[in-house]
Amino acid sequence: MDTLPLGFAEPAEHYEPGTADRIARGVCRRLNELGYRSLLEFRVGIGRRADVAALDSGGRFVIVEIKSSLADFRSDSKWPEYLPYCDAYYFAVADGFPREILPAEHGLIVADEHDAAVLREAPHRPMLAARRKAQILRFGLVAASRLSHVTGFAPADRDWRED
Repeated sequence: MDTLPLGFAEPAEHYEPGTADRIARGVCRRLNELGYRSLLEFRVGIGRRADVAALDSGGRFVIVEIKSSLADFRSDSKWPEYLPYCDAYYFAVADGFPREILPAEHGLIVADEHDAAVLREAPHRPMLAARRKAQILRFGLVAASRLSHVTGFAPADRDWRED
C-alpha cells in the first residue's frame, strides 16, 4: 500500500466532533482503491461493532479501529477482542495523533476525509475458516439490508445500525 503525504495537522489530543467520520471516509476510500468493500459499524461475532470492516474478493477481512483522540485511545480496552475476526487489524488516526503510543504489532493508517496513507502494514493473521464463512455471510446480509434502507425498501423506522 502506498503512503501519501497528508496536509492535515489537526490537534488529535482533544476530541473534535466529526473527526472519526472524516477518518472513516478517507479509510474507506483507500480500502476501496485497494479492492476492499467496507461497512461502518459492522457487528462481529462477539456482538461488538468494528468501526470499519472491509472484505476483498478473496474473502480477506480487514478491521480498522478509528482513534479520534489520545483520550479515545486511552479509554478503549475492547479493541483486542476484534483480532479473531479479521485477517489484518489497523488503527486509523488523523495526522498529528501521537502514533508512537499505538501498538507496533498492528497496522497503522493516517487519514483525512479525502484519502488515507498506510504507514505500517498489518501482519496477516488468518481467521478460522468457520468464522470466516459465517462473517462473509453476515457481511453480505448487512450490506444488502443497508442498501435496502438507503433505497427505501426497508421500513423507515428501522435503524440501520441494528443489523
